[in-house]
Amino acid sequence: MTVSGIISAIIVGLIVGALARLVLPGKQNISILLTILIGLVAAFIGGFIGNAITGGEDGFSIITLIIQVVLAVIGVAIVGGTSGRKSVRR
Repeated sequence: MTVSGIISAIIVGLIVGALARLVLPGKQNISILLTILIGLVAAFIGGFIGNAITGGEDGFSIITLIIQVVLAVIGVAIVGGTSGRKSVRR
């Protein structure tokens, strides 16, 4: 992966993290920074999976983007579901 590929993965990761929060219903109990980090990880992993599926073609691939968003949604759902749940005392 080239330097420009890494930079584009970071930019895509920021966008993918934001899209994941928009796609998930309800409120997620995680910070925007954690959402961005999940998006970055999803962008890198989705990029590798997308390149394996598409044969590593250069340029924009809708398949890769869909994989990245799905991975980010899964990541945000898992982290949001396991963190920050406080019990309410009555």
